[in-house]
Amino acid sequence: MFRGAIAIFWRDLLVLRRSLFSELLAVIAYPLTLYLAFGIGLRGYIADVDGVPYALFIAPGLISMTAVSAAFNDSAWSVWFHRRVQRTIEEYRVTPITVYDIVIGKIFSGFAQGTLKGLAVAFVIFILTPFRFPPAHLLAYLFFIFLGSMVFSCVGTICGTMIDKPENIGRVEAVVIVPLIFMSGIFFPLSSYPKAAFAAISILPTTAIFEGARQALLNGKLAPLSIIILLVTAVIAFAAATLTFNRKMSE
Repeated sequence: MFRGAIAIFWRDLLVLRRSLFSELLAVIAYPLTLYLAFGIGLRGYIADVDGVPYALFIAPGLISMTAVSAAFNDSAWSVWFHRRVQRTIEEYRVTPITVYDIVIGKIFSGFAQGTLKGLAVAFVIFILTPFRFPPAHLLAYLFFIFLGSMVFSCVGTICGTMIDKPENIGRVEAVVIVPLIFMSGIFFPLSSYPKAAFAAISILPTTAIFEGARQALLNGKLAPLSIIILLVTAVIAFAAATLTFNRKMSE
């Protein structure tokens, strides 16, 4: 059971190993720049947020953003490249590997790469700043990262399956993924939203990821509503990814 998914997951990790150093350098640059610009550059101008220093407030969100963004990019570009360029997906389909194996393998791969790149960003932030958290809170935090990476991996799989022109993957990320991430309270508290907008923003899966992960890492709290939203979204995203991939491969 899941032997095919594990094989695909292991193959992706072997491919990552060849360019791991350059991948980590590239992925660290963007969130670290944001942290230095906002967390360090503005800390003298922004008061504590909900009793938390601003640099400490945004750090969990930037680490989480790195993880889920990496999960989306890995799944989207991996599926697209293997489908359109290497034709590896077609080779998978003539073996005993099922559609579920392929999708689950890509989810595991996205989570692993997202977690690895998120930890790389966290390590650099730890070195450069006084950001710290109780080690006992890490498990609860990783729970949100796992669910968030699963959702973003599934969305990436759908994009890599449906999109034929590679530039359109970047457009989806710029028009859909990035706005959803930045609207979800990485750089400001959700209480800043007007009441009419707060109700809609609070039920977004990205809000559940970033707000839930922040509370888990800083306070060790598991937000029940965030968990429910993420679980429901993960199930829907997985079903949609599997159905989309299966239909595309049947054409």
